[in-house]
Amino acid sequence: MHSALALGLVFSGCCSNVVFLELLVREFPGCGNLITSAQFLFIAIEGFIFEADFGRKRPAIPIRYYLVMVAMFFTVSVVNNYALNLNIAMPLHMIFRSGSLIASMALGIIILKKRYSVYKYASIALVSLGIFTCTFMSARQVVRNSASPPFPQDLSCRSKTEPLSLLMFCLLGIAALTFALLMSARMGIFQETLYKQFGKHSKEALFYNHALPIPGFFLLAPDIYRHAVLFTQSELFQVPGLGMNLPIMWFYLIMNVITQYVCIRGVFILTTECTSLTVTLVVTLRKFVSLIFSILYFRNPFTTWHWIGTLFVFVGTLMYTEVWNTLGPRKDPEKKHDNKKWE
Repeated sequence: MHSALALGLVFSGCCSNVVFLELLVREFPGCGNLITSAQFLFIAIEGFIFEADFGRKRPAIPIRYYLVMVAMFFTVSVVNNYALNLNIAMPLHMIFRSGSLIASMALGIIILKKRYSVYKYASIALVSLGIFTCTFMSARQVVRNSASPPFPQDLSCRSKTEPLSLLMFCLLGIAALTFALLMSARMGIFQETLYKQFGKHSKEALFYNHALPIPGFFLLAPDIYRHAVLFTQSELFQVPGLGMNLPIMWFYLIMNVITQYVCIRGVFILTTECTSLTVTLVVTLRKFVSLIFSILYFRNPFTTWHWIGTLFVFVGTLMYTEVWNTLGPRKDPEKKHDNKKWE
């Protein structure tokens, strides 16, 4: 029942969260810091009350380890936000981040000295090809559309209208996503070692991962305040069932925060109920459903090559998780080997 509940939370929360995120960034692409700070604050307050018992409960994992994890988590969140501000479209952003398996495998080989089967190396190549295809085609679209600057009014780079400048901003966004991808994979390896040493404490990790980074948002206060003012100046929206008017951007933000909490709570429950491969598969399928909905509902530009690249990414991810091996009986020769050497 817990697994079924977690699946429901992941798909309902994460997929609806993408809708409200797209509504927010379409109007103000640079509002990522405001969105992230609101999400972190909400989860931190909830965790402080129900998990930390108003600070009276001692953490099972020492705070110093959470500080390292939080530094990585905060960096990944901020860099991913700024990628949206560097001419990176939401579908490409979602596809690129789905390549986390590549980064995890690469860092696992380098740091943990793991070995993998040829089958999984093939999946890595397929995912890499898909990401390259989508990245290359998106970069071409940036140059083709340079006659009409795509930057919204609240971007500081709006004066950069030359094709080369637009391409450079796109490449900077891709570089930011690459850095965030590797940092996220390193954080996953760090979490894995912590959970092996201290045991899994999903609710505690959820709280400290969101509470400890909050002081860092003071460094981003001018940007957060500027977008808060822009949100307040948006058109009024009558909240259904409450009979009250609220600026529509604030309504989108509130719904984004709530759905993000539902989403991440489901993921953390799933990590305690299922294997890591199952969690990876569920998250990947969730990304695929969110991507398809984003493209169809918001009419994001997507060419045939983008669809081919997307297919490569998700088929490669399914190859990595070996999901079809669970559909029927199979022989597993890898059981003869040392389990620590094979992923």
